[in-house]
Amino acid sequence: MDEGNQSLVSEFILYGLAHSQTIQVFLFVIFSILYLLIVSGNIVIMVLISTDRHLHSPMYFLLANLSFIDMWLSSVTTPKMITDFSRENKTISFAGCISQVFFAHCIAAGEMVLLVVMAYDRYVAICKPLHYFTIMNLKRCTGLVFVSWTTGFVHAMSHLIVIVQLPFCGPNEIDSFFCDMPLVIKLACMDSHDLDILMNADCGVVAVTCFVLLLISYTYILISVHQSSKSGASKALSTCSAHITVVMIFFVPCIFIYVWPLNIIWLDKFLAVFYSVFTPLLNPAIYTLRNKEIKNAMKRFINNYIGFKGNS
Repeated sequence: MDEGNQSLVSEFILYGLAHSQTIQVFLFVIFSILYLLIVSGNIVIMVLISTDRHLHSPMYFLLANLSFIDMWLSSVTTPKMITDFSRENKTISFAGCISQVFFAHCIAAGEMVLLVVMAYDRYVAICKPLHYFTIMNLKRCTGLVFVSWTTGFVHAMSHLIVIVQLPFCGPNEIDSFFCDMPLVIKLACMDSHDLDILMNADCGVVAVTCFVLLLISYTYILISVHQSSKSGASKALSTCSAHITVVMIFFVPCIFIYVWPLNIIWLDKFLAVFYSVFTPLLNPAIYTLRNKEIKNAMKRFINNYIGFKGNS
């Protein structure tokens, strides 16, 4: 492709979520609060798991990694979206746009694989409880987390290699609040239909494969426990319900954006906001509200902190 054409576009214009100044001020306040909650909520979970010895188990090690990923998933796009609410000219440099595409896909794909790892962890804990700590030792957990990041990196590199070679020779307006791969491809000075299908297939390999593995994992857990105990199904559902909820709220928007796109602009924006803002926000709430050990760790942390401050 002609690299000279690419140099003609040095920045992209983002339309954002709204055009009305009043609505933008309202959204600025709302999303600033939400982003603060996302960062603080996920940091709290990571701190609790790191400092409380009662939470030094494989499941919480993986949960801490999920919180870390969620925090950065939102940080790729949300701060830029918030600052753009106060700007009349919402632009992003070519390098910034490429960076958003790379990190958004790297982190999202990494989270998909991590959710599969967490499902495997629940399978071992419920179906093979006597061998749980032998199978899910620290070395294996660390290796599985490394695999999730490696998968995300490889997936993101496949997008990066494509986007840096696209010829951009004029159109530079993106009807979204961040640089998303399908929207960037449409701006290339070429017939992007086949490339769009190829990128959807690339996303589909990761998203659909992980989603199917998750469905199989949790179905197998419920069937296995139900066969061994009459109350097994409800017990397994109670144990895995938080994980299943997180899986659904993360995968459904991603699938309808990248794998089977509906090409409805307002819906695409809503889904993008949902998985980049509300998913990282809901994950800490889901795991905290439905997990007694996290609640108890929070109480111990507060009591220790208050006790330390009182003694000092």
